[in-house]
Amino acid sequence: MKKKKQDYSHLSSEQPIGVFDSGVGGLVFAKEIKEMLPKENLIYFGDTKNLPYGEKSREAIVGYATKITRFLLEKNCKAVVIACNSATANALNEVVELVDGRVPVIDVINPVAEKVAYEIHNNVGVIATKATVNSGLYRKSIRKHNKFIKVDELATPLLVPAIEEGFKNHPITHAIIYNYLSNNKLKNIETLILGCTHYPLLMDEIKQYYGNRVRVIDSPGIVANQLRMILEQHQLLNDSAALPEYHFYLSDITKNFEKISKKFFGKSIRLELEVL
Repeated sequence: MKKKKQDYSHLSSEQPIGVFDSGVGGLVFAKEIKEMLPKENLIYFGDTKNLPYGEKSREAIVGYATKITRFLLEKNCKAVVIACNSATANALNEVVELVDGRVPVIDVINPVAEKVAYEIHNNVGVIATKATVNSGLYRKSIRKHNKFIKVDELATPLLVPAIEEGFKNHPITHAIIYNYLSNNKLKNIETLILGCTHYPLLMDEIKQYYGNRVRVIDSPGIVANQLRMILEQHQLLNDSAALPEYHFYLSDITKNFEKISKKFFGKSIRLELEVL
């Protein structure tokens, strides 16, 4: 059956882009979108009350992701970015079904998997939450495009709590990273995918561990570029001269989220409590 062509003519380019994650990790993707698409309005939802998603059941993750998507649609978003690997791996189909073609949905796994599959990579490692690794979505997505790539996935559950607690550039994080990256599963990899949106916050420390031996994939750049192409294709890029607006909603306001969001988006931003 021929795939139905999406029609987004009912949308306006000045509507905001909706981005959601379980916590601070999605801010790295929101920051990349802000830098690549500086005129776009953004609405961010961080489900800090329910993090980490990677330790939750599939049913719970589907519940969180669909509630947040409904909220972003109510806020009149013209696109929804699932800036969470666990939510993508467990709830992408349900989010797409809920959206029902009204707005584009961009996830953080498929654009990355496709890019890696079409470049020269033989042995690919993925570090991610338990929920993402258990879904096997990275392996399936990469091998759907290129069945010759070997993909090894490793669950690294201690990294998200460490990041959310603010242990960046800290001996605790160094020890956790060393312990995970020295695992035999990742022994022969030449490329590493950071399969959790929190992990790019540790990019420097991860690169320091590998030196130049392993290429670490820039997932935020790939996802932001995919979003840009989709908006461009449907004439939805905002070219308004008005200053962009950034709205942040959290299910629980935390000091670490406040610190990182203000670092990325400026000290004047306001965080709003929103319990769905």
